[in-house]
Parts: sequence; structure tokens; C-alpha cells
Amino acid sequence: MVAASKEPEFLGHPKGLYMLFFAEMWERFSYYGMRALLIFYLTKHWLFDDGKSNLIYGAYGSLVYITPLLGGYLADRYLGQRKAVMFGAVLLTIGHFMMAFEGSGGQSDPTINIFWLALSFIIVGSGFLKANISVMVGQLYPLTDPRRDGAYTIFYMGVNVGAAIGTIFAGYLGETYGWKYGFGSAGVGMLLGLVVFILGKKTLNGAGEAPVALSGNKQGLIYGISVASIGVIWALIQYQSVIQNLLIISGVLLLLYVLYEAFKLEPHARDRIFAILFLIALNPIFWGLFEQGGGSLNLYTDRFVDRSGVPASLFQSINPIYIILLAPLFAWLWTMLGKKGLEPSAPAKFGLALLQVGAAFLVFVLGAHSVGPAAMTPVVFVFLIYLLQTTGELCLSPVGLSAMNRLAPRFMASLIMGAWFYMTAVGQFVAGKIGEATGGEGGEMSKEGTLSIYNQIGWITVAIGVAVLLVSPLVKKLMHLDTLKDSELAGQSQLAEPQAAGIDTTGESKA
Repeated sequence: MVAASKEPEFLGHPKGLYMLFFAEMWERFSYYGMRALLIFYLTKHWLFDDGKSNLIYGAYGSLVYITPLLGGYLADRYLGQRKAVMFGAVLLTIGHFMMAFEGSGGQSDPTINIFWLALSFIIVGSGFLKANISVMVGQLYPLTDPRRDGAYTIFYMGVNVGAAIGTIFAGYLGETYGWKYGFGSAGVGMLLGLVVFILGKKTLNGAGEAPVALSGNKQGLIYGISVASIGVIWALIQYQSVIQNLLIISGVLLLLYVLYEAFKLEPHARDRIFAILFLIALNPIFWGLFEQGGGSLNLYTDRFVDRSGVPASLFQSINPIYIILLAPLFAWLWTMLGKKGLEPSAPAKFGLALLQVGAAFLVFVLGAHSVGPAAMTPVVFVFLIYLLQTTGELCLSPVGLSAMNRLAPRFMASLIMGAWFYMTAVGQFVAGKIGEATGGEGGEMSKEGTLSIYNQIGWITVAIGVAVLLVSPLVKKLMHLDTLKDSELAGQSQLAEPQAAGIDTTGESKA
């Protein structure tokens, strides 16, 4: 449901936008504050070895990106976005506060089961909140309203402001005063987000309401099944090999189904599906490297970087700060190049993204080796690796989502967007496997062993990036942009809006 166009406004936008801004800001505060501490909590408190900790971190990330597919479906068909976000926020608040129950530590401590349960609440809660709150931003405006791009720009600034502040605040408290204070502050942040949403729901002016009236029994059944699914996630998160097998099997089935549908289309539409599959296949490569930031790179920063006493978790704030600074610049750059006919195609931007994320690790390795094996890595190279990762992110994440939305036939729009997020989830798991490799055979990270892994993945990804750039003209031809018609576009979906503004959505990587 799209809200009426004459709702009360503030600074030219509906008041509901600012409510969603602050609700999402606090939610991202909690999520990224917790994320900055998670790998340290696994290694230093629960005493998992480095390899296992990275694998758990990757499995957690993959589930966080898979569950929004189900949460979005339930919101679209039954609950509406408002109730879904409210329910998700409640689960997230419970999960973040449960993280503060740290017990005595070690894997023999029964309290570790509360930790697994906390992660499960957060995963399921993210499934209901993650995509649905973004959809409501678009529902505040008529489809042709020119303010929509600006609205998503404002909203995603809130995403990254929350991510930056939460990382600094929760990370500092957790590493300086104790885990329960860091995770507790994340819980407070999520609670504030929930309160903002409850108090400000009237400003939504009808946005996010349920598509159909459901009886109390049916709503209760949906909520009950969703709560029960927490138990399923509780089991999955502890057995990462099961997640890996499920990702492989479901990925093959998804590919076969997309191909089955593609071969029923007319030639140009079929070619566009092939182009989509090419771009989607690059997703796990990029995110597998990018997500080292919260895993192995976080551990490396803690142990082998000259931080001058600054808690390692605080360096997780660099990426969202770069996003805030660089996203407007990239939006301007693409517009300027487009006017001159020089804007790279979507496949070429993907190639550039892979080049940058691969080069980021090569630069980091070069910097670490420049001071000798026994010396601590200069902190400037941490800033450089995150800078190149962020510029790569801005070439891939908004561009990819926009391409999915633009190229998919209308009747396959949700399926293709789901496939995009699914492969992002695969990328999270790939990140865990790469991180596991940095632990070596004994499971414990060494400086040179980690740098060797970084050097390998850097060169492999740069090579893939070059290959993508070489074939990008062919992939662009498969997109048949000259024959696209408005009536064919899937891109009237709300999910397309932030990409048009050139704003980061990864979490929504910030989401």
C-alpha cells in the first residue's frame, strides 16, 4: 500500500521517512556493534580456534542473508511490512540482550547454548526486518514522485551512521570493560529502534499495512511457526557443514529453475537472464573477500597491526564512514560519465569491483611485508584495504541490485532479487571458509600464513576481475538494453530505488 501524497511533511519529506531513518539507524547500531565483537567473542571467550570461529562467523552471515527471503514473502502475502518489522524488531531486541549472558566462557560452559539461541533470535529477527523496512521507505511516496531517490539517500545515510557509531560504541565497551557491556549496549540500541518504530508508526500514514485482513488465529500461526524456526536455526548454526550442503543443493535447484524459466522466454529476455546469472555468479567472490573485514581481518588487526592501543573492533567503523563520504561522490561520478557517454556498463563495474577488492588484499600484503616478518603491520594499510574494499563495494552492490531489477522479466522480479541475496548469502559462507583457511592446519592464525592466503585470494580475484572486464562487452550485448521497454521492466519494485541514487545497500550490507 502506498501512502497518500498529502501526509504531514518535514524538510520536504514525509515525517515517516525520519522515523524510519532513526529506527533503522538504531537497528544498524545494534547489528554492527555486535558484529564488530563477534569474532573476538568466539575466540577469546568461547575459546574456539581461529579457523572454527571464522567458519561460525560465515555461517551466521549466510543465514542472516537467507532469512529475509522468507520474511519478505510473509510480509508481501500476509503480514504487511509494518507488522513484520515490529515482530522482527522484538526478536532482535531479545537476541541482542541475550548476547550479554556470557557465563564463565569456554565451550564446556552450558551458557554457550544461550549464545547459540541469541544468534538464532537475531537471524530470524533480521529476516523479518532487514528488507521490509527498506520497502516501507518507497511506500511513503507515489511511484512517480521525484523525491524517492533523495529519500533513499537520507535513509541509507542513517544505515551507515548507525553502523559507524554502533561499531565504535559497542566495540569500545566490549573490548575495554567486558563483553556484556558491549553486547548490552547493542541491545539498548535495538530497544531504542523498537521504541522509535512503535511511537512513530502513525507517521507511516498507512504504509506497510497487510495486503489482506488476517484473522487472529492465522496471524498467531505465522508468528508461532516463525518462533519455532528459531529452534531450527539454533541447530543449523552449530553444524556449519549442514549449512554448506544446504547452500549447494538449494543453489543448484535455484539455478535449474531459473534456466527452466529462461528457456521459455523470447530470445532477448532469455539472453538477459544469462547476463543476470553471470553477474550473480560473481557475488560470492566479492563478498567472500569483503567479509574478511569482520572475520580474519578483524583478528589480524587485533594481533599483528600497530594500533597504538586502539581496540581492534573500532576499525570496523572505517567502511561505513567511507560509505558516508564516498557514496555521493560515486552517484555524481556515474551521472557525469553517463552524460558524456563514458559510464562503464554493469558488467564492467563488476570487473572493476573485483579488481579493487583483490587489489585491496595485495596492497595489504605488500604493506605488511614492507616492515619485515617480525614487525607489526602499519595501521595505514588497514585504512587502505578498507578504502579499496569500499570503492569496490560501491561499484558492485548498488549497481548489481539495479541490474537485477532492470533486467528481470516482471513475473520473475522477486525470484531474481531472491537469487541475488541468496548468492550474497553464499558469499558470506565463502568468507567463513576463507577465514577458516587463515587458521592453518592447527586452527590458529599466524601472520605469514594469513598473508599467504590473502596474497592468493588477491591475485585470483584480480585475475577474475580482468577476465570480467574482457568479456563485459559480450555480457552487455546479452542485456539488450536497446530493446528494453518500460512494460517489460521488473524495475518498478521498491527495491530498485536506493540503487538509482547510487547508495550502498549491503547491509542492507549495511542492511
